[in-house]
Amino acid sequence: MADDTITVTLDSEDGSDELEVPRTIIDLLSEDEDDTTTVVGDLAMLGIAQQAHGIVHHGHGEVDEELEAAEELTMDLFEERFGQSYGEVTGHSH
Repeated sequence: MADDTITVTLDSEDGSDELEVPRTIIDLLSEDEDDTTTVVGDLAMLGIAQQAHGIVHHGHGEVDEELEAAEELTMDLFEERFGQSYGEVTGHSH
């Protein structure tokens, strides 16, 4: 199985985590021969943006200013990383 997967280590100020990802899927998702860390980083940013968008725009209940600001920052960081807005990448905007 080790030949079929790649180990990715995530490090931050408050800890680290390791995950195994399928090599074939990483190869499929890479563009212009991106390395594994770029592909996983892109997926992480997409997932975080997706969750932030869902909470703020599709959640139930009130959203406070702090959460709205965090979602806006997430979308700015998303656009900085991908060169396109979340709406352009996903086809979902409002």
